[in-house]
Amino acid sequence: MQKNGSVKVGNTVMYYVAFGEGKKNLVVLPGLSDGLWTVKRKAMLLAGSYKRFFKDYTVYMFSRKNEIPEGYSIEEMADDQAIAMRNLGIDRAMVMGVSQGGMISQYLAAKHPELVEKLILVVTAPYANETIKNVVTKWIEMTRKATHTELMLDTAEKVYTKEFNEKNKKYLPFLARFTKPKNYDRFCKNAYAILNFDARPVLSKIKCPTYIMSGDSDNTVGNDAPYELKAGIEHSEMLIFAGLGHGLFEEDKDFYNKVFEFCER
Repeated sequence: MQKNGSVKVGNTVMYYVAFGEGKKNLVVLPGLSDGLWTVKRKAMLLAGSYKRFFKDYTVYMFSRKNEIPEGYSIEEMADDQAIAMRNLGIDRAMVMGVSQGGMISQYLAAKHPELVEKLILVVTAPYANETIKNVVTKWIEMTRKATHTELMLDTAEKVYTKEFNEKNKKYLPFLARFTKPKNYDRFCKNAYAILNFDARPVLSKIKCPTYIMSGDSDNTVGNDAPYELKAGIEHSEMLIFAGLGHGLFEEDKDFYNKVFEFCER
């Protein structure tokens, strides 16, 4: 089963894709790239990485809600995510949040624990540290002054290893054309939410088993972030990927197998 859908959240909708036939649920929340291109009508494109899950799980990947108000916070994103899950009948799920999605997931698990069976936090942080602020502020400024290709190039340099970028640089012009939005309003609203993010006061409320997955060369959220998460979340364990950074979920060939194994414990 592959499905492209939307779910009512307040006075707007949240786009999602779903794939798989299983009774268990895996909810995936993507990072800041969702501000450039949503999951709308991309079920076929996004399903490939989750093939191992299809038999036992239904995998849902959500975008932020379609109409984002000024000053929209990470905490509000988590509350809206809870509404979307309930409206779809998802009363319990494994939740995997990547980067900004991991920030949302922290609040989701802390404030709506009945929805989160297990939590997987990928290349994320418990607050907007100086590394995050410097990187995200630069990206916001680039939406005003730089070309989209230049923004994508800077993003690639921050997210991936030199080896990965060298191997895939020929695809960058296509990626730039594919991800260029009509305007950067959605991207900037998501980015400003990151700059104001701090979940440290609620980390102790996360009681579900939590798996923290980070690289030791993360130029986007910094290398202290996973250790700070582990210190703040009681039932957590950590896996550090040597030599990888913020894009480890694309660079490590065994990443999704490791996620599956944690979900199946």
